[in-house]
Amino acid sequence: MFKKLLKAVSGKKEAPAQKTTPTGRGNKAKQANQPARDTHNAKHTAHNAEGKKKKGKTTQSRKPEKPAVDDTPWSLDDFKVEKVEGQTRFHDLDLPDSVMRGIHKLGFSYCTPIQAEALPATLRGRDTIGQAQTGTGKSAAFLLTILNKLLTDVPEERYASEPRALVVAPTRELALQIGKDAEGLARYTGLNIVTIVGGMDYEKQRSQLRNHVVDLLVATPGRLIDFMRSQDVYLDQVEVLVLDEADRMLDMGFIPDVRRIVRATPPKEERQTLLFSATFNYDVRILIDQWTKDPMQVVIEPEQVATDRVEQRCYLLADSDKYKMLESVLSEEQPERCIVFANRRDLTRNLCDKLNKHGHKAVLLSGEVSQDKRIKTLERFRAGQVSIMVATDVAGRGIHVDGVSHVVNYTLPEDPEDYVHRIGRTGRAGAKGVSISFISEDDAFVLPDLEKYLGTKLELTQP
Repeated sequence: MFKKLLKAVSGKKEAPAQKTTPTGRGNKAKQANQPARDTHNAKHTAHNAEGKKKKGKTTQSRKPEKPAVDDTPWSLDDFKVEKVEGQTRFHDLDLPDSVMRGIHKLGFSYCTPIQAEALPATLRGRDTIGQAQTGTGKSAAFLLTILNKLLTDVPEERYASEPRALVVAPTRELALQIGKDAEGLARYTGLNIVTIVGGMDYEKQRSQLRNHVVDLLVATPGRLIDFMRSQDVYLDQVEVLVLDEADRMLDMGFIPDVRRIVRATPPKEERQTLLFSATFNYDVRILIDQWTKDPMQVVIEPEQVATDRVEQRCYLLADSDKYKMLESVLSEEQPERCIVFANRRDLTRNLCDKLNKHGHKAVLLSGEVSQDKRIKTLERFRAGQVSIMVATDVAGRGIHVDGVSHVVNYTLPEDPEDYVHRIGRTGRAGAKGVSISFISEDDAFVLPDLEKYLGTKLELTQP
């Protein structure tokens, strides 16, 4: 009610109200030429109250429908996956056919460990906390949970600006990647996925929120707060809340914003909350207690992520020999796609320039590169137009590029956790990868902490 009073006092005209048909969500919600939201306050308030009474109950089962994007014939019989002992198939999870078609299109057959462990509980609506880095398949775990909820529990009436599911991520790159993953999984469902991040077209994002029914909203904290302040988005209808990389949000100082965002959603007893973090330190534990109810805990150990599918090589050499060694690696290994990590922007810039002068096709990804250019750079790298990307740790988290065969740590990161994220760019989706680290006298100081974090000794060789 307080929200409605604010709108009435401001006199600000709102976006047209929107409806979906009661038969489900197979077709995209059509915009209805209805009066603005403020003329429906009484009806909307009653609808909200009724919705809260029904929380936790399935209001309607969704029947299989023709795909919204591609109407070529398809059935689950077209997606055959053999049963394998110790492996969980997506077929075993009773997901909607439209979601299974998206999984089939993406080429997935078996769940990763975090998916196999988390999905049976999250699909039933249980709160879950997961300790896992990128590269473990956690994004698909919470996205499949969201899509299943949106398709099997359909409200009778919808309004613009009110997402039913919300994913909050600390960085623009991670939010954009989650949004892209969601669109891939949901491509045959007709669900509307909206991603809002800073550094990109504000008015375009505002229009997506105000003029359309939003099923899933993926956002960074700062830009989401902007739209909450301007009353372009309301979170009181959120049924599934995902907080990704909670420890990273703590480190970046976002927690006050995230607290405000969480307070704008329904109480934790009336929503499902999924929280993921690379570490469960004391501060993260406090957030878990505040924001979740009886959560199940899923832990994927860092060393599993780091070593299972990635061959790690560590070369001891002088700083002055690093570039020569890099040229040798590129010449002898001829990687299909290679990411070269360094700690400082000026070093990555100089390194990228040097590689291009020596006949390589290299691009730069760092904090000094504008958001639009970052996206174009990543697309060129994904498309294979360039084979080398030189990056700071801005690319270490949340950047999913298939086919990265090699990761080179030109300098070791100061934070051991960033090492895991860096080498997690390769060895993805069951493929094998190679990580090569150049360790000079300066880098050697971080080795003890890194080995302690990984729980294993790194074998050092002199090339």
